[in-house]
Amino acid sequence: MSIAIIGGGIGGLSLALALHARGMACDVYEAVPEVREIGVGITLLPHAMRELAALGLQPQIEAAGIENLESVFFNRWGQYIYREPRGRHGGYSIPEIGIPRGKLHAILYEATRQRIGDAHLHLDHRFARLEQDDEGVTLHFHDAGGKARSIARAGIVIACDGVNSAVRRQFYPDEQLAFGGINTWRGVTVHPPILTGKSYLRIGSIDTGKMVIYPIADNVDGRGNQLVNWVAEIKREGQPMNDWNQAGRAGDFVEIFKDWRYDWLDVPALIEGADNIFEYPMVDKDPVAQWTFGRVTLLGDAAHPMYPRGSNGSAQAIIDARTLTHLLAEGGDSAQALKRYEALRLPATAKIVETNRTVPPDFINIRVDALSGGQPFAHIDEVISQDELRRMSDEYKRVAGFSLEAMKG
Repeated sequence: MSIAIIGGGIGGLSLALALHARGMACDVYEAVPEVREIGVGITLLPHAMRELAALGLQPQIEAAGIENLESVFFNRWGQYIYREPRGRHGGYSIPEIGIPRGKLHAILYEATRQRIGDAHLHLDHRFARLEQDDEGVTLHFHDAGGKARSIARAGIVIACDGVNSAVRRQFYPDEQLAFGGINTWRGVTVHPPILTGKSYLRIGSIDTGKMVIYPIADNVDGRGNQLVNWVAEIKREGQPMNDWNQAGRAGDFVEIFKDWRYDWLDVPALIEGADNIFEYPMVDKDPVAQWTFGRVTLLGDAAHPMYPRGSNGSAQAIIDARTLTHLLAEGGDSAQALKRYEALRLPATAKIVETNRTVPPDFINIRVDALSGGQPFAHIDEVISQDELRRMSDEYKRVAGFSLEAMKG
């Protein structure tokens, strides 16, 4: 059985490594001519780290990132709402890691190069179209300049080419991104450690402005400063979507956070201290009824694009990869294995897509704002109990698949 993977991102490379670990060969086709360390930060939750540890990558990832100690919630006035320990500090056997996305991708890419060999990694191969027959799939690619490349054949094809998947578009040509009016900006800033220096912070809520802030690299300048990842979000009805292809500007949104200056953090200074800012819209796609079409299936964001909340997009892609690999390793009809994979993973990820829209991890802040009228309070216990906030947090973990019970099972 020959396996072609379209897309060499986190999902595609995780799949290649998982297949190799089970003795199955594959070829990876990636659109970019050169793999570089780009992007901002990413958090690897315990269920993602469990899969990456099984692929033998935990030491490299821990060395390149920062282990989260806690997750802390504040309102936009800087008042404390809720805190919980994370990863190994919260009773898990595996850590929760903040890491530059480019570093994570580099670790995955180098491991893939070493294990499957350069001959099976095909850069500058942008997917154009495919055709199927009784024996397999014919794949057509072009290069970055639009020139046709050689045609490839495979027994099965797994599309790992992201939220704007060209493979998915062949089966759903009229599908549109779902945009609910939330625009976001991301950046990384060299900054002194905030709170513990291992704290994952959520401040405010999307209706009046929200910030997610966490460190991704330690002592980057030899003076103890960290590389701090931040995401700014705001919901504005009637606003056009931000443009992925355009650099962000602090002046477009920093006014929202102009008064967010606390004893423990100056948010406007954090934003304005970033060397580069990226803008993009908060988008997903409505879950579809089918991922598998004969000998072709979808994986990761190509299968279930979801709001980038709760650090779950990459985690679910990595879990997809392990699930599909296990089913293919059982032998038998590979096309039927693709259908079994869809039956297992489609309902679970559809639930997460819906939860990320309606009851994301920062629903804690949304709920507190609703109860307090968005105003400062004397003490959080006068607004809502810590037990109720803990219940909200635990429910999201249960849906996303990384509750303590699920991880111990």
